[in-house]
Amino acid sequence: MILFIAITLVTFIIMEGITWLTHKYVMHGFGWYLHEDHHQPGYPHVFEKNDAFFIVFAIPSMLLFYFGIRPELNYLFFIGLGILLYGLAYFLVHDVLIHRRFSWFKNTKNRYLRGLRKAHKIHHKHMGKEDGECFGMLFVPFKYFKKAKW
Repeated sequence: MILFIAITLVTFIIMEGITWLTHKYVMHGFGWYLHEDHHQPGYPHVFEKNDAFFIVFAIPSMLLFYFGIRPELNYLFFIGLGILLYGLAYFLVHDVLIHRRFSWFKNTKNRYLRGLRKAHKIHHKHMGKEDGECFGMLFVPFKYFKKAKW
C-alpha cells in the first residue's frame, strides 16, 4: 500500500514537469491555436478553446484507471490517480484561484497561493506565444513568493 501511495505522489510531482513542458512547447508552440484565446484579456465566453487541453490530460488518466484494474488492481491505477489529483489541483489553482472562473478563494492571504497568482500574471503579460516566462503551475521560482504582497 505504501508503494501505491508513493507512486501516486511521484506521479503528481512528475505531472508538474510534464505540464511545464507541455505549456512551453505545445501550448506556446504548435498548439497555440487552442491556447491563444487564453492569453486574450476579457475573453467573454464560459469556455475557451484552451479548455480542450483538459481532455489531452484526462484521456491518459482514464486509460490508466481502466488498465489499472484489469485483471486486478495494479500500479497503473495509481499513476492514473496521480494524474487525476494533479488535474484537480491544476483546476483549483489555475481556473479558480488565478483566473477566477469561479468565485471561490477570492480573498486568500496565503503567501504560497498569492505567489502562484503573481507568477501566472507575469506569464500572461505576454499576449503572444513568444517571450513567455514562468510556465509552471504549482512550483514556480521563489522570487514570485517574495513579490507576493500581503
